[in-house]
Amino acid sequence: MLLDMMMPGMDGFGVMEEIRLRALLPRVPVVFLTAAQDRALLLRAFEAGAVDYVVKPFIPEELLARVNAHVGLKLARDRLEQVARERQELVNLVAHDLKNPLSSVVFASDILVSGTLRAERVPRYLQVIRESAEDGLGYIRRYLETQARASGASSDGDAHVALADVVEWIVGRYGLQFEDSGRRLNVGDIGPAVVAMDALVLRQVAGNLISNAIKYAAGSDVDIEADAGAPGYWRLRVSDRGPGVPADRQRELFQPFTRLAEGDPAQAGSSSGLGLSLARQIVSNAGGQLWYEDRDGGGACFVIELPEAPARA
Repeated sequence: MLLDMMMPGMDGFGVMEEIRLRALLPRVPVVFLTAAQDRALLLRAFEAGAVDYVVKPFIPEELLARVNAHVGLKLARDRLEQVARERQELVNLVAHDLKNPLSSVVFASDILVSGTLRAERVPRYLQVIRESAEDGLGYIRRYLETQARASGASSDGDAHVALADVVEWIVGRYGLQFEDSGRRLNVGDIGPAVVAMDALVLRQVAGNLISNAIKYAAGSDVDIEADAGAPGYWRLRVSDRGPGVPADRQRELFQPFTRLAEGDPAQAGSSSGLGLSLARQIVSNAGGQLWYEDRDGGGACFVIELPEAPARA
């Protein structure tokens, strides 16, 4: 912004104050144009937030050079802030996504340590521990590969996964937890749907929805089914008969650090409030959508809609 220092009605300092009070254009560099060479006025300009000043009458080439310099500095600053945000998001992703497989490891380990498990069921719990650890390592490898792609180009253009395979993984990973709590994980019609998303990533998103249902729909069975969505898209639905999400909370449901049950002391510390926000971001990056809807007859339903994978040779 090129701003005159001395103007009738409201001077440049008044404009800067209005910008500050109204939070208007807070990141835009301001260069003062002024005929004054009073040292106190120039110091006041910098205190008001200006990044530079040009004394009138000015040389056009000098003005353009200063503007270009400050535009370049702003672009560099914006890029550094973007990198910092991306790194923080990566930390959030790693921390959150490792929580689910580690929780499965702890669950299966607790059952084994309890000594109450029948011998023929021990291999199933050991398998959960092994597969959960492999998933955790898979998440870490994927994040490291993402960081290694300095160009930012995605290597997931050929990614595809059958929804039936994802559901089979869900049953294998979470079925024991449902059995242990006396609940059921019901699988409806899935069909041959194949969607354009990395298998590990979709398992990560679906696993988050299942773990939420385990925590927040206590006592309720959980149903999984798939159907056709918009033309060229498939939907995976995760539904329960729990309390659902109150209408006044649904708008903030996918905001970061929002928990489904803020007032439940039993859940204190068990949720970062990042899961749904990250899940929606991941699905959106794959060209899909994730949303919530009230289930007919009561309960919650989360829907993942993803583009169908192109036919493969």
